[in-house]
Amino acid sequence: MSSTNPAVKPNLTRNHTLSILHNRWFFLGVGVLIASIVLMLTLDMQLYAVSMGTGLAGIALAAYFILRITLRTVRSKRMEAAAGDIRDGARTYIKRQIKTILLVTPFFAALLLWILDWKVAVTAVFGVLTSLLASYIGMSVSVRTNLQTADIANEGKGSPFRIALFGGSVMGFCITGLSLIVLSVLFSIFKDPDALIGFAFGGGLAALFAQIGGGIFTKSADIGADLVGKIEENIPEDDPRNAAVIADLVGDNVGDCAGRGADLFQTFSDDLVTGSIVAIAMASVYGQKGIFFPFLIQSVGIVASAIGIFASREWKPGMSPSKQFNIGLFVSSILSIIGATIMSLLLLNDWIIAIAASLGVIITTVASVSTRYYAGMEGKPVKNIAKASERGAALNLITSIGYGLQSPVLPVVVLMGVVIGVYTLSGNSLLALVGVNIGTDLLITFIMAADAFGPIVDNAAGIAGMAEADRSVVDELSRLDSVGNTMKAITKAYAMISGTVTAFVIFLTFYKLAGIDSIDVTTPFNLSFLFVGVSLPFLISSLVIGSTARTAEKMVDEVRDQFRRNPDILKGTAKPDYSYCIDIATRNALREMILPSAISVLVPIAIGFAFGMNALGAVLVGSVACSALLGPFFNNTGTAFDNAKKTIEDMENMRGTPQHIAAVIGDTVGDSLKDVAGPSTLIFMKLIGMASLLIVPLIK
Repeated sequence: MSSTNPAVKPNLTRNHTLSILHNRWFFLGVGVLIASIVLMLTLDMQLYAVSMGTGLAGIALAAYFILRITLRTVRSKRMEAAAGDIRDGARTYIKRQIKTILLVTPFFAALLLWILDWKVAVTAVFGVLTSLLASYIGMSVSVRTNLQTADIANEGKGSPFRIALFGGSVMGFCITGLSLIVLSVLFSIFKDPDALIGFAFGGGLAALFAQIGGGIFTKSADIGADLVGKIEENIPEDDPRNAAVIADLVGDNVGDCAGRGADLFQTFSDDLVTGSIVAIAMASVYGQKGIFFPFLIQSVGIVASAIGIFASREWKPGMSPSKQFNIGLFVSSILSIIGATIMSLLLLNDWIIAIAASLGVIITTVASVSTRYYAGMEGKPVKNIAKASERGAALNLITSIGYGLQSPVLPVVVLMGVVIGVYTLSGNSLLALVGVNIGTDLLITFIMAADAFGPIVDNAAGIAGMAEADRSVVDELSRLDSVGNTMKAITKAYAMISGTVTAFVIFLTFYKLAGIDSIDVTTPFNLSFLFVGVSLPFLISSLVIGSTARTAEKMVDEVRDQFRRNPDILKGTAKPDYSYCIDIATRNALREMILPSAISVLVPIAIGFAFGMNALGAVLVGSVACSALLGPFFNNTGTAFDNAKKTIEDMENMRGTPQHIAAVIGDTVGDSLKDVAGPSTLIFMKLIGMASLLIVPLIK
């Protein structure tokens, strides 16, 4: 067939060339890992140059994926038209979000300049700008990849799985590569990791805005579309007659791509900064090369993830997408453990640190297994939630909350066991905890690629449905979407466990810098501030959930009004006003995210200056302990609600039944938990720690 169709030949030639390049990049990734090790063996130099080179290699891979995605010609004009609305909506939102963050940034930079010094203020601005740049590039590529994924599935000549994974990988390489490059440059200039606390603070500030704003946007649109479309009008998901459908698809990108990218950028940057502070403090024990340990071990993670991404492919015909992901995750994990062990022995000559970093990788696996059980479609809890829906929405909610409250226990117990074991075996070395902490980061590039894969295939399925593609195409993309939902749940678990260790190390670093050996919680003063710390995550969660509800109310009213004003919309003979729903979500999301962000930054600063180190230390302990349990509860409960609904929708003739309606109601409740409250709680506990670190010199 191809020999008689000249239009196909150029694409076959280009695909062959890209296949060769693909293999070259695979071997380049292996070569970078080997070259880094050789450099450390043979050169006594400023080793940040190696981390900078690894970051640049990651950006080069992102550029390769961008070219591979953008150079391909789209064949379906109907899909291109549907994707255009999503792309325009995403661009409108992200530009307004960036403008809002940039308007706020000078205020915080001036505050840092006033209470600290110009170095911290400058690095904070760099942190904000780098986070925004990484998120913008990653999300822009995602909203182009969704069209390519749908078009490739429609054409039937390529792998929609591979192109969706490559599109998601751009976000993964951008957040880790740019962070590593910029922090390496700043470290080489200032030679002082304390100045880099500003960078981590700026990244956290951008993450909180992006995650809260993106979460409110996406979930208000999702809730509005489901309540009116599925329950009141009994029309399918992603039906083009629903005025909120484009806002919902846009929200997947601004929430799960841009928001989650900013979240993991914050985690990655925080761990580099706190790790450097601890490494420099212990230079007398491990030598000057130990100072570069955090940067170089993170470099290993980028290379290992790159190889894992290329390993995620159909090694034999008919291999399921979930197995392809599992192979990539296994390859990345094994290479990360090997690389972390080699780095620890070469730089520190310490087996305990090597074991600690390896355990950090393993902890994330435990968290993902726990999440698969409590929130995955194959687990017993989700099946029981779906069955409970037969008796109505109330039992759906009660059953989900019951399992959700149980879900954080195992990961937290395992994590604390590892922390206690490593700290004891190392002779109470804080660097051993840094090893565990950075070990949980080593898979960030791969995990972020898998997470962004979810909204890409979700959008692709929506585009195919709106373009009225063949049922087989929609079904294929829907199967990928179910895999994407599982990967998103695993990413939330990964981000939560990694963020918990990050926050743990942040407040231990705070104690070290503040000169606090212990906090006596038997005194009313310290105990009171401990309870204040416990209450703060509840306050933040309440604010963002309430914001989602208020925005969703406006969305529901608008979708109802459009159906009432123009009955031809439901008949399919008139097009709804998508842009107004996007505008509702945008305006409310950006307005509602300001108060939670201000509380996260200003409250710890006010407590520190007004009541001192011990009070602030107690607040940190309470906030981290509460967030470490509250965040996984939100994430797992919300995901279980979602997958219980999908379990029912996968059954024949169940849409529109009382059981399905009960599950949809549960899913709308879970939306604000898993995609707004959970991620916001995670970012809050890291940001409050970085804000506390900033003011230690002044309080002392």
